[in-house]
Amino acid sequence: MQTHFTDADLQKPHIREADRVLRSCVHCGFCNATCPTYQLLGDERDGPRGRIYLMKELLESRDDDDQVTRETQLHLDRCLTCRNCETTCPSGVEYHKLLDIGRAEVERRVGRTPKERALRYGLRKALVDPKRFAALLKAGQTFRPLVPGTLRDKMPARPVDPGKRPDGRQHARQMLILEGCVQPGLSPNTNAATARVLDRLGIGLTPAPQAGCCGAIDFHLNAQEAGRQRIRANIDAWWPAIENGAEAIVQTASGCGAFVKEYGEMLADDPVYADKAKRVSALAKDLVEILREEDIDALNVKDSRRLAFHCPCTLQHAQRLGGTVESVLTRLGFELTPVRDAHLCCGSAGTYSVTQPELSKQLRDNKLDALEAGNPELIVTANIGCQTHLDGASRTPVRHWIEIVDDSLASAASSMPREARPA
Repeated sequence: MQTHFTDADLQKPHIREADRVLRSCVHCGFCNATCPTYQLLGDERDGPRGRIYLMKELLESRDDDDQVTRETQLHLDRCLTCRNCETTCPSGVEYHKLLDIGRAEVERRVGRTPKERALRYGLRKALVDPKRFAALLKAGQTFRPLVPGTLRDKMPARPVDPGKRPDGRQHARQMLILEGCVQPGLSPNTNAATARVLDRLGIGLTPAPQAGCCGAIDFHLNAQEAGRQRIRANIDAWWPAIENGAEAIVQTASGCGAFVKEYGEMLADDPVYADKAKRVSALAKDLVEILREEDIDALNVKDSRRLAFHCPCTLQHAQRLGGTVESVLTRLGFELTPVRDAHLCCGSAGTYSVTQPELSKQLRDNKLDALEAGNPELIVTANIGCQTHLDGASRTPVRHWIEIVDDSLASAASSMPREARPA
């Protein structure tokens, strides 16, 4: 795609990056075929190709150009950032990088209504602090009938009891884990189950309580510098363990994993943190990347339950790990039911289900139809946002896949003679 930036424009790092991405696009339109919002709305401006044209027009225009309107902002807001278009694109267009630039620029010029500002500020403050979120969640569960339906559907009535989390300090192999911001409140068993399964494989998890939200919520709600500050804080929290030989930073929420893997790019121009951020990104691994390399057959899982796996966009499109969890679950003996249009987003997309509830609900209902068509006993996924979004409307229980593996290990252990059980 031809661009028309001036030499002065190209001295600005964000314009230089936008120019690089724009020039890689050949406007073929293959991306529209797999774009969830284009499929729902049929509007060129609500597909990747149309949004790319809107952003090109935006970035090439002057600040006082009246063609840049709130309508441009609406079409960019409707994007899920699912990155399905990147998987489809034959030219390797890094659409999400252009989108971050375009959203920041249109917000700088157009601003937000007071209602939008209040909602986005509230989401940032409510979600990113685990203790604050847990307190708000508990209050919401207590006064559930008073909570708006969009939020009420996302609140589990009672999270699964996390049980005992092993102390893995006796293991020679040590890994870090990102505890997350909303996951400890919504699904505290996920990381506890991860610790138990890894413990069985001879891997201990090194705690880093100072690490908090990965930064994605701030960043994608256009508080990008606040997001970078969270990145720096997490690097500081993890760095002592990294220097002591931690071999990986495990992510159990694929949305966080996709973001942490880009720390190196986000702080590439930071003279203090650039090298550390690059090292952290290299160490970041989704949980399934750990298990697929281990001798999981030795776990001796014997479970033939029928599962439908929802592969989050951040796992299959951002991290390019589609099919990996399915392979691990199949190796462990689970039966996976077929899922129609498995490449499409469920509509959760971080805070999208709150900021764009109508579109999100349509996508969720379509996804549940596809997941439940095979009559699974359970739906499993790899991201807390998808899990709570689907579970709020599903007839079938929805859980993180590692919890089901952990359940199976516990059931197998309980059926053994006491002297043969794992310590």
